[in-house]
Amino acid sequence: MHDVDNVLEELAGLPTMAHATASPDGSEVALYYDVTGRNELHVLDVETGELEQWSDGEVPRNARWHLDWDEGGDRVYFHLDDAGDEQNDVYAVDRDGRVEPVVEMDGQTSVVEAAEDTLLLGSNRDGQLNLFGHDLESGETAKLTDYERAVWAGTLSPSGDRVAYATNETDDFDNRDAYVADADGSNPRVLDVGDLGAETTPVDWGPDGDRLLLADNSADLGRVGVYDLAADTVQWLGDGDYEEAPEAFTPDGERVVGTRTRDALTVPLVYDLESGEGREFDLPAGAAAFGMAGESVIGEDRVILSQTTPTTRSTLLAYDLASDESETLVEPEYGPFEPADFADAEYFTVHSDGVPETRQAAVEHDPAEGLEIGALLYDSGERPSPLVVNPHGGPRARDEKRFDLYTQVLAARGFSVLQVNYRGSTGRGREFVRALDEDWGGAEQGDIVTATEHVLGEYDWLDEDRIAVFGGSYGGYSAYWQLVQYPDLYDAGVAWIGLTDLVDQFENTMPHYRTELMEKYLGTPEAHPDRYEERSPVTHAENLAAPLLMVHGVNDRRVPVSQARLFREALEGLGYEEGATGDFEYRELGAEGHASSDQAQKLRMFRLLDDFLQRRVGGARVADADD
Repeated sequence: MHDVDNVLEELAGLPTMAHATASPDGSEVALYYDVTGRNELHVLDVETGELEQWSDGEVPRNARWHLDWDEGGDRVYFHLDDAGDEQNDVYAVDRDGRVEPVVEMDGQTSVVEAAEDTLLLGSNRDGQLNLFGHDLESGETAKLTDYERAVWAGTLSPSGDRVAYATNETDDFDNRDAYVADADGSNPRVLDVGDLGAETTPVDWGPDGDRLLLADNSADLGRVGVYDLAADTVQWLGDGDYEEAPEAFTPDGERVVGTRTRDALTVPLVYDLESGEGREFDLPAGAAAFGMAGESVIGEDRVILSQTTPTTRSTLLAYDLASDESETLVEPEYGPFEPADFADAEYFTVHSDGVPETRQAAVEHDPAEGLEIGALLYDSGERPSPLVVNPHGGPRARDEKRFDLYTQVLAARGFSVLQVNYRGSTGRGREFVRALDEDWGGAEQGDIVTATEHVLGEYDWLDEDRIAVFGGSYGGYSAYWQLVQYPDLYDAGVAWIGLTDLVDQFENTMPHYRTELMEKYLGTPEAHPDRYEERSPVTHAENLAAPLLMVHGVNDRRVPVSQARLFREALEGLGYEEGATGDFEYRELGAEGHASSDQAQKLRMFRLLDDFLQRRVGGARVADADD
C-alpha cells in the first residue's frame, strides 16, 4: 500500500458516497460525494449515468445527515449545522446551485418527510424530540406532537391527511408503539400491534394509504409486518429465523423490500405480499444498505442500494426485482489501491458469560448468562502482529462484513483488528439487546475481553505483548472502561469521543439521548446514583496502567467534550503526567463534533491514531503492499 509517508493521506482521500436518495419520480438520485476532496451534493441521472455537482461548498463538510427531495423534484433539502455541533437548520439547493435557508430553529432539526406544501420535521426545539409541520408557503412552523418521550420515524400518508410515527406513553421504558394521527397531530391512535415492552415502528405507507409497513420485535427477532388500517390486522412476513427490517413498499403495493441480518452479513430481500414468500437479492456476501426509508424506489421493479464487503468499497447499485440483476450506478473509487490490498475479515463466535480470565480491577461482577458472541478478526499480515481491539459504538449497533476505513488504516500500518459484537449489539433480537440494560461496563465488556483471549490463544502470530484498545462514542466508553477494568491486558489505548462520567453525560447530552439512551439503559442518576458512579470510568481512573490518548471534538453535543476534560482532570489529580512520553496524551479537535467524514478531518484523526500507536505499541515499520 505504498510508503509510510503517504499511505494515510491516500486512504483518507478515497472518495466516499453517502445518503443516496431517489427523486420522487425515480429518475434521479441525490447523494453526498467527496470526489473533489470536499463533501458536495451531487445528483445522478439514473438513465444516462451522468453525475452533476449541485453545491459548491454550501453543504456540511461532514456527511452525517441525510438528504430529502422536495415533492416536485427540483430542490434537495440538506441539514446545516455549526462546525459539527448537529444543531441543524434545514436548507435547500436547486438545479442552478442556488442555496437558501428553509427552516431555522433552535436545537436539532431535520426533515422527516417532504410533501407538496409541507415539511414534516423532527426537532428538539422545545426540549424533547417531537414532530413539527412547516408550511412552505407561509414559512410558519407548527408543533404536531408533544410527548415526554422522543418521537421517531414520522411518515406522511400519500394524500397528506395523516401522519404515522412511534413513541412511548407506557411505564415500560423499553416499549415503543406505532401511532396514526391526523396530519395536524390531532386524534392520535395507537395501533394494536405487538406486546408491551416491544418496539413497533412505522416505516412506509402503502401507495393507497390503506396500509402501513411496520418494524416490530415482539417475537424477539425483528420482523416485517404490513398493517391493514381498516381491518386492524397485521400480515407478518418471514419465518422468524433471522432478524429482519422493512424498507419500503414497491409502487404497485404488491411487494416490500427490506434487509435480513445473519452472522456478520446484512442481506437485502423482497417479499411478495400475496404469497408471503421472500427471497434474498443475488449479491456478494457483505453488507447492503438502503437509503432513507421509502426513498430507495426508482421504478416499479427497481430499487437503489449500496453494497460493500470488507475488501470492496461501497458501490451504488440499481437492483431489478423482476430479473434479480443489478446495475452499477456509481463505481467505488480505489485511488492507488486495489481490493487485494485490503485486509479481509474472518467471522467467528466464542462462548462468554461476561467474566473473562483476565483480572477485573474496577468492578468484580458475577457471571452473566452464557451467550455466543460473534466477532470479526482482520489480519494485517504483519508477523508478529500487534492487535487493536476495536469495540463498536452505539451501543445499539454491530460490526459487520463491510468496508471500514479505520480498520484498513490500522491494518495498513501493521495492526490486526478485532471487532466484537458484544451483548447489547443489534442483529440478534430484542433480548440480546436488553442484556445490556442496567449493566454498562459489565458483561458486555467481559465479552470483548473473552473474544480477545480467544484470538490470542488461537493465533500464535498475534503478539500478546502489543495489545491496544481503540473506540469511538460508546466504543470510546469501552476503551476507557477496558483500560481501567482490565489494565493487565492492554499496552495502550485510544479513547475517541468517549464517555467517562455518566452523571455529567446525563446532564449535558441532548434530551432525546438523555431519555432514549441514558435513562433507558441505566435509569436516572437520582434513582441509581451508585450505578452511575460505579460504571463511570472516571471513578476508577487510578487503575490506568497503559499510555492513553484521549481525542474529542470540541463541538460534540452527543458526548460533550467535558467527558474528556473530566478524565484528564482526574488523571492530573492522581499525579499522572501528560505528554508524548508521559502517562497520557490529550487532543481536542477544533471545528468538529461527534466524529467527521470530511477528508481533512479524517486524515487528522488517522495521523493522531497512527502516531500514537506506532510510538506506544509499534506496528509496521513500512506500510508497503507493493512487494
